[in-house]
Amino acid sequence: MSEPTLLVADDHPLFRTAVLHVLRERLPQFRTLEAASAATLGTALQEHPEVELVLLDLSMPGARGFSALLHVRGEYPELPVVIISSNDHPRVIRRAQQFGAVGFIPKSAPAEAMGAAIEAVLAGDSWFPPMAAERSEADAELAARLAQLTPQQFRVLLYLADGLLNKQIAAEMGLAENTVKVHVTAVLRKLACHSRTQAAVLVKGLETEDAASA
Repeated sequence: MSEPTLLVADDHPLFRTAVLHVLRERLPQFRTLEAASAATLGTALQEHPEVELVLLDLSMPGARGFSALLHVRGEYPELPVVIISSNDHPRVIRRAQQFGAVGFIPKSAPAEAMGAAIEAVLAGDSWFPPMAAERSEADAELAARLAQLTPQQFRVLLYLADGLLNKQIAAEMGLAENTVKVHVTAVLRKLACHSRTQAAVLVKGLETEDAASA
């Protein structure tokens, strides 16, 4: 039987090491894995179904704001995700909650608070700092629209937002160009977008207000 596992997805090696230290001190019964990009996160989740919690940074290579969170939630709806970010603006925290995270830990949090938050989430609770930001109906609507997409359609959407042509998306995903065309049509229909540009603007809405500091 595979050991229960925690996955830390963050592109900063020093911070990753600090989180892993907290996990090994507080939760020695769990094995730990690391990922430094959206791509390696996806691979790790495919190869390790025993992962019980993902600790996810918002600004990794290959991710656009909340896109990695939405992708994990879409592909593994039972897997809890906790955001760990240096951007702890109240609206960022509120959006993380609305897009399906079960917790949000500011990177400035002391090790003791970080450990307590992770233990609370593993026990089935959620953990968020106090928030002043109001729930956003626009974010709720965006999350609902994106939830209609299959995981593969969501990947197609992100490639669309990067300006890739169908032929390029097909090469990236290992699909036939006709298959990509079908996916693009479905994505635009489900999102009620009339053009690829509209879809790209919608994806831009996933970015944090200050993506560089997230």
